[in-house]
Amino acid sequence: MKPMWNNRNLRLLVLGQASSLVGNYTLKFALSMYILEVTGSAALFATFLSVAMVPTIVLSPFGGILADRGDRRRIMVTLDACAGLAVLLAALTLPLGHALGVIGALLVVLSVLGAFESPTVQACVPQMLEGEDLVRGNAVVAQVQAVASLATPFLGSVLYAAVGLVPVLWGAAGCFLVTALLECFLQLPPPAPVEGLGVREVLKQDLAASGRFLWREEPGMLKLLLLAALVSFFLAGILVVGFPFLVRTVLGLSATHYGGAESALGVAAVLGSLWVGLLAGRLRPVHLGRAIGAVGLCLLPVGLAFLLPLGTLGRYGVLVAGFCLCQFGCSFFSTYAIAAIQGRTPAGLMGKVMSCVYTISLCAQPLGQLVYGALFDRFAGQVFWVLLPTALVVCAVGLATRGFFQRWEGQTSAER
Repeated sequence: MKPMWNNRNLRLLVLGQASSLVGNYTLKFALSMYILEVTGSAALFATFLSVAMVPTIVLSPFGGILADRGDRRRIMVTLDACAGLAVLLAALTLPLGHALGVIGALLVVLSVLGAFESPTVQACVPQMLEGEDLVRGNAVVAQVQAVASLATPFLGSVLYAAVGLVPVLWGAAGCFLVTALLECFLQLPPPAPVEGLGVREVLKQDLAASGRFLWREEPGMLKLLLLAALVSFFLAGILVVGFPFLVRTVLGLSATHYGGAESALGVAAVLGSLWVGLLAGRLRPVHLGRAIGAVGLCLLPVGLAFLLPLGTLGRYGVLVAGFCLCQFGCSFFSTYAIAAIQGRTPAGLMGKVMSCVYTISLCAQPLGQLVYGALFDRFAGQVFWVLLPTALVVCAVGLATRGFFQRWEGQTSAER
């Protein structure tokens, strides 16, 4: 681990991501609480989240092209500075009225910026590390994300309850601007010059190259991404929409209870990514299928808790424990899957392929959030009718993918 941490660029990237994620997660937690309290509807809450994700999905492929063709340091600095300014503008305009409109616009702007930043950050890690250090480096980045998700719900709940939404916006803007400052000191190789090509030709050439790589050269990778999209359809609806709705609306608990539960999920995410780092070199693709099946199993007791007479706090305890295990499995799956994909992707295609990873894995989430928002509203008094079938379907998906991961593992071993 020591040589990896001697990498100055990695240290700056991790510190910058920590600041950005603290601001981002605290902001989104406070915005979610505000929207849910004002609307009181899982369906409307899901609609806000889903609409905000559409720009990320549509623009991510272009973000990957920019990550491969442009100066990654300048891209990240510009995007984080713009995010900070957008949040500052929202803080200034929110007191003037039309709060839900301002929040919706802010979520869309952050989604647009995220479409370009996420592929750029993911493309930077392979530029800094290689081999097993690449797996560990991705695990570290995932751990930073998980630690941020651990601390920020509690921080967000305390700040939101104590000072309201506007001061949270000011703090989040400061975090984005600090990140932009740290990224100014990154030292990355300049991009290869593009000669004799217009913007349209570059877009056409790069989109065709990434599509050809996934469709013809690495079809197993494409199937993995489609599988991740299928699973995220169910889990995004359950975790992103269902979890706050179950805690705040169905169980009627406070924002502090929800903040504590989200922090517990953050601990589980840290442990999941840490497990990947500890097992680097011993993990195999077949473990990805097992992780999916395990996540489905962990949802079963959550559904049963709302079927049995356990009381509010008993159901809350089972809900938090079950969702923590689900978060552990999701963190393990995503961290190892990204490292496996990066390890098989040429450096010249890294940004474009990572943008495809980001786009495909996200494409089913808005639909899943809308569907589960409607389902939780419809079965608000009998939420086990949503939770138990979802658990069984995810378990079945995990079992059905066993053969695919065994074949992909065999292909990977043969190529080595």
